Amino acid sequence: MGEYKTYRPKRKILKWLYLYVFMWFTGRAIKIAAKVDDEVKKEFDSIPNNFNVALEVLPYGPALVVGKTEDGKVQYLGSSTKDKKIDLRMIVHNIENAMQLFTFQESTAISFMRNRLYLDGEIPYAAAFVRVFDAVEVYLLPKIIAKLAVKRYPAWSLIRKLSGRVKIYLRAGIGV
Repeated sequence: MGEYKTYRPKRKILKWLYLYVFMWFTGRAIKIAAKVDDEVKKEFDSIPNNFNVALEVLPYGPALVVGKTEDGKVQYLGSSTKDKKIDLRMIVHNIENAMQLFTFQESTAISFMRNRLYLDGEIPYAAAFVRVFDAVEVYLLPKIIAKLAVKRYPAWSLIRKLSGRVKIYLRAGIGV
C-alpha cells in the first residue's frame, strides 16, 4: 500500500467571517437583551447560575459562548470554547448548515428537525436558550426576515420592538 496525504478541507473564509461577526454581535445582544427584555430575563431565570451555553459550528467554525454567573448576571464569554466549562452545547454540523440557519433560510426548529443542529446537554435548558435566541433575532432583524428565522413571530407592540431594538443595537455596538 502506498502512502496517502491527509487533506484538510479548505476554509470558506467569507462564510466563516460572516458567521464570526454574526455570532459576536448576537452574543453581545443576548447579554443586553437579558437586561432590557422581561421575557428574556425570565428565560434566563429558569437556567441555573454558573451555567454556560455554547453555540458552535463544526469543524473549525466560530462559536458563541454565553454564561450566567454565580450572581445571576448574563455574560457574553467570547467566541472560543477552549478552557471553559460548557454545560450546554448546540452544535451545527458544518458551515453550510450554519449559513442556512444564520442567513435565515430556515428557523432553529427546522434545523433541529433536519438534523443540522444537535445538542449536548439538557433539553429544557436548550429550549429556554432557543427562545432567548429567537427573541434576540426578533429584536435584531426586520419583521420580514425575522418571520423566516423564528418559529412563531411574537405579537409585540411597536413601542416594545422599537425601544428594545434601539437599546440593544446601541449597547451591543458600543459594548455597554
